Amino acid sequence: MALLKSSNPAFGDKIWKNVDFAYTTPMTLQGTINKTLISLMLVVASALYVWDMYMQGASINGIMIGGFVGGFIVAMVTIFKNEWAKYTVPLYAVLEGAALGGISAMFEAQYPGLPMQAVALTFGTFLVMLFAYKAGVIRATEKFKSVMIAAMGGIMVVYLISFVMSMFGSTPFTYGNSLMSIGFSLVVVVIAALSLILDFDSIEKGVQHQLPKNYEWMGAFGLLVTLVWLYMEMLRLLSKISSRN
Repeated sequence: MALLKSSNPAFGDKIWKNVDFAYTTPMTLQGTINKTLISLMLVVASALYVWDMYMQGASINGIMIGGFVGGFIVAMVTIFKNEWAKYTVPLYAVLEGAALGGISAMFEAQYPGLPMQAVALTFGTFLVMLFAYKAGVIRATEKFKSVMIAAMGGIMVVYLISFVMSMFGSTPFTYGNSLMSIGFSLVVVVIAALSLILDFDSIEKGVQHQLPKNYEWMGAFGLLVTLVWLYMEMLRLLSKISSRN
């Protein structure tokens, strides 16, 4: 089982508890792809609904906050209650879609066309990372995983410090459109993109070792979390660059 140790929270060590491999239908790659597509369609449908509300002049602040907070709570439930994934992952997709639809509409109002650019770059990056993984250009070695864990931990610390500073009236370097701020956002985009390699590796190993079919939803969840993060960072980066023009 040590071979299956992963940086993806959807495939953490705790998933091995109470799993009887002899009496479960194993997950498949096609099943994971199907569930990922279902999740993405739910995100898009929810996002478009909230986008349309904003464009018609409705207040969506409560929906956005509810989407982000609710999405975080459901994500935590999904991680600790894997067996509920077939219910919680679609719900997570709807909640995150509502939040993304709102924030995307606000960016569209300020920078017309920017959200569509972010969408294109996000899925373009996804395809590039998938090709790099399948071609063996980037491999999820133990060293790669260790570096990624350290990098993501560092990013979380920087964002936490920035949040605390903003609460006390200071302006963190991560805010604004300075070259340092843009450089930091670019680094975060790269780390988010490389995180997809961890997701691909987790799914592939899950299929190889015949995890229960429920983990198709967990594989979809891992990809969805990373894609949401990557899209948000793309929005931030593009908005910083656009505001300098």
